[in-house]
Parts: sequence; structure tokens; C-alpha cells
Amino acid sequence: MVHSSFTLTAEEHEVRCTLWAINPRKAAGPNGIPGRVLKDCVDQLAGVFTRIFNQSLSQSTVPPCLKSSTIIPLPKKPHISSLNDYRPVALTPVVMKCFEKLVRGHITSLLTQSFDPHQFAYISNRSTGDAVATALHAALSHLEQQGSYVQLLFVDFSPAFNTIIPYKLMDKLGDVGLHNPQSTCMWIYSFLTGRSQRVRVGHHTSTVLSISTGSPQGCVLSPLLYTLFTQDCTPTHHSNTIVKFHRHHSGETDFGGEQVCLQ
Repeated sequence: MVHSSFTLTAEEHEVRCTLWAINPRKAAGPNGIPGRVLKDCVDQLAGVFTRIFNQSLSQSTVPPCLKSSTIIPLPKKPHISSLNDYRPVALTPVVMKCFEKLVRGHITSLLTQSFDPHQFAYISNRSTGDAVATALHAALSHLEQQGSYVQLLFVDFSPAFNTIIPYKLMDKLGDVGLHNPQSTCMWIYSFLTGRSQRVRVGHHTSTVLSISTGSPQGCVLSPLLYTLFTQDCTPTHHSNTIVKFHRHHSGETDFGGEQVCLQ
């Protein structure tokens, strides 16, 4: 991606590489275009999609057809007793996933490696194991002091991506230095708002509903946007340590947080 003083621009060779990297076994999105077609026709489509992507970036607007989602509820356990026992999987257009990868690469290139030292989710060279080791080190090191004790508070956000509030995210993007160019922030706002989605169960499909909060779990940008949305969650007292991490179970991603209070 090329970053000028006015707008962000996608290069055709980047679009071509992204199309080549498509996993053809992934399910097609609401438009029904499978990844195999995009991958096999990369020579014919790379230039076309480059122009579409650049027009979207220059206008800071995501076309509605690229923001559509089909929600497939999958059971998380053998016996279903409530709606919370289903995991909503969002199928989004494959070509939009390619577009998101380009934008994600641009955003991460502008961030410093330590923009959120408390975050261990979706950060290069960090894992949940590192989060556990950090919490244990902070606790055990403090317990070596006579008369000290440690309190731990665990908070689970599930589903976390649904908590993203677009207009609040815009302010936080400026805090981490993404306010320039402003068009990138406005593009992200367009990406998150006015999203159309419908639920499909078997051969039955619901009516379309417009969503302007949260980000679907099937979107490539969702993990990064949630990380940016929570980057200002920091300890306010020198004796507190906050560790933010994620965990996987039954194919689902949950984000959690652990606060270690050293006294």
C-alpha cells in the first residue's frame, strides 16, 4: 500500500499477491463467488479489483455489496438449551477479505511494536502462554516480599468483537497516531457501519438487518480493530498489572483480561 499525504493507494502487485494467497477451500460469501474462481482468474481480475479498491479508499467508503454477511449459527455443544449455545459464524465476501488484508497491513505498519504492552492477542511474537508467564512472574515476584499478597481479577468478553462502537473507535485511532490521513479512519468507520446481514439455517434465510455496531467475527480486520479499541485499557495504579489475551475453544475466539493487584 502506498501512503500519500492525501489518501491510501493499493498497488496492483499487492492485490495480485493477495488474490494468489486465497484459500480455495474457504466457504464463499453472500455473493456466492468462491475463492477458487478469484484465485484462478487473478491475471484477469487483479487490475479490476485494484481500481475498485483504490476508488473505495479515495472516497473513504466501502461498497454495500462488500459489507454484507451471512450468519451461520453453529452449535457449541451437543445439547442446545439456549441461543447462547450457538456460535455465530459470519460468511463475508472473499474479495473483501483480500481488501481487508491490504488495509490491515497498512495499519500495522504505522503502529509501533509496543503500542499496547499489555496486549497479548494477535500481536507478533506474543501468545497466551506469554500472557500467563507475565502474570505469574508479576505475582510470584511480589510474593517474595514478606507480608505481601496478590489479588487476581478475571474478566471474560464473549463475543468480544460485538462490543466495538465505531464512533468511539475513531477517537482511539487518533490516539495511536492513525488520524493522518483522516480518510483511513473514515474508511474504517464506513467498514463498520451500515453492514447488512442475514441468518441462514439450513435452506431458510432471514430478512436482511442493517448493523452499525461491532465487527463480524469472520472479518479479517476484526481482531486488529478490537485490539485498537481496547488499547487504552491500562492500569491506573503502580501496583496493578493488566494482561490482555485471547483463548480458543470449539473454534470460537474469546478475549479475556486479567488484572493482578500487588499489595
